[in-house]
Amino acid sequence: MSTASLELPYTTDSSRFSLLVCRFIAWSNVAILFIFLLNVYLNFWRGWPGATAAFSSDGTIASWLQVLLYALGLILPLWYVRATAGRNLRDDSLTITAIASYITRFAFWAVLLIGLTDAVISFLRVEELLADVVGDAMAQDLSRNQYRGPYVQLPLIILSLVLAAVTRTLGFTWLALLVVVAELQIVISRFVFSYEQAFMGDLVRFWYAGLFLFSSAYTLLEDGHVRVDVLYHGFSERTRGVVNAIGALFLGLPLCWTVLLLGMGQSTSIITSPILALEITQQGFGMYVKYLMAAMLGVFAVTMAIQFVANFLESIADYCGLPGKPQSSTHSETIA
Repeated sequence: MSTASLELPYTTDSSRFSLLVCRFIAWSNVAILFIFLLNVYLNFWRGWPGATAAFSSDGTIASWLQVLLYALGLILPLWYVRATAGRNLRDDSLTITAIASYITRFAFWAVLLIGLTDAVISFLRVEELLADVVGDAMAQDLSRNQYRGPYVQLPLIILSLVLAAVTRTLGFTWLALLVVVAELQIVISRFVFSYEQAFMGDLVRFWYAGLFLFSSAYTLLEDGHVRVDVLYHGFSERTRGVVNAIGALFLGLPLCWTVLLLGMGQSTSIITSPILALEITQQGFGMYVKYLMAAMLGVFAVTMAIQFVANFLESIADYCGLPGKPQSSTHSETIA
């Protein structure tokens, strides 16, 4: 049963205010996160000056617009929280989890489609069959990362956005199976047929990186991560709630923001630099996915940050004893 419209008659005014503050912290974190990503795009792909430039002598209208975006990242969550003051924290947590789940589904489809497509192209290239299939001119274009990225991989990324919207599986089981199959075919081709190419190892690394980085948020949701359990097992549910809330807010979120700020804060950062250059490996007949593996770090940080926010709300709800605590199966139905 949904608790979206549940009032909280058993709480005092100060408790109601505290819950509203927690909801504001959660939604403002999500909003600021997406605004940060938008500003990264505006800065490095559209040549905007950046929000920090507004406070220097070089400030322009564009830089002040970027500052305004961050202001909206605080104003809109404040308005939403006040407009839905009776909403249960657990419902907000489920909504935020659904956002993380959509991003994870999109990333799964992207690595699946791009991995298969790029592996086929690389195989045809290394066997000198690509020109016979697509023609000399297209074969020459497909050998350039500046062409393969925008005209082959980008359409697959857009298709992945659509597939993520119409499917509900996160695909970790299938991706794990594909990693095993890809590794198995390397073993068979190497030791039975004495055949091995660079793209074969690239495909395993590409899929394995996606499996590890994209499943992290789901592991956090299901409380499946490794926990050095010395005291936690003996805590009451209220104590567990406050411990998890503090951990999410003061340990988990700062870690994710550190990855994003260091990885995407400048054009030379470890995430943005490879993406801007469409960076590939030095092995010319390998897969053209090195820059996408850098982007996976960003996806990891974003999905983990969003899931930490959802866990923060869920933990506060546990501490306050709010109704509607989901079981693991309920979580699975939400995102599977």
